[in-house]
Amino acid sequence: MDRQKLDQNRLAVARHAADLFWQNGVEKTSGDAIAAAAGLSKRTVWRYFRSKEACIEPLFRITGLRFIELLQNWPDHQSIETYLHDSLGSMLKSDQDIRDGIAVARLISRITSEPAIRSAYLMASAEAEDDLVPILARRSGRRCDDIDVRVCAASAMAAVRVIDADISIATFSQGRVFTHAEVCSRLAAAIRSVASLPVCDPVSSSDDASSHRRNPE
Repeated sequence: MDRQKLDQNRLAVARHAADLFWQNGVEKTSGDAIAAAAGLSKRTVWRYFRSKEACIEPLFRITGLRFIELLQNWPDHQSIETYLHDSLGSMLKSDQDIRDGIAVARLISRITSEPAIRSAYLMASAEAEDDLVPILARRSGRRCDDIDVRVCAASAMAAVRVIDADISIATFSQGRVFTHAEVCSRLAAAIRSVASLPVCDPVSSSDDASSHRRNPE
């Protein structure tokens, strides 16, 4: 089976697992139940995943990847506030993207009571952090292996996790409703508050700086 097909199959299982974890909790959801919901044998599910808790990791990963892909298109001349307000809504391009976003937000709302969900979320966040490094290296005109760039990426992703959790818990546990502007403002403010490099404001477009940012090593 090629990698793309395997990833698609894993993501399909993850979506079923997320629904079951939301409905019944992780502890009360069995591997058999996940396999049945996905229309697969239990043996196939265990070929895809090391444990039932790991079944939701692809869903966290794909939503994190969408956010990173959005930031990869962040223009030099825009601040984090302007870019998120203008572009965050475009991150969800299809009905399936919206369903995935809702499923992930539901899961995140349970991270304080479900350690297994927190673990899966942190695994996906660590991958997103790695992908954020070259984006911040470009905006700061530094190398990807610069420790300050890596610290900035780690801090930014930690800030995103805090806002994700705060909004998800308030939405699904307390019934609060957030506008697009509120979500963008809170995300931007959190990232700016922890950014240890000058990446949140428009960055220099001089020839030397632009060349360095385009080719961080």
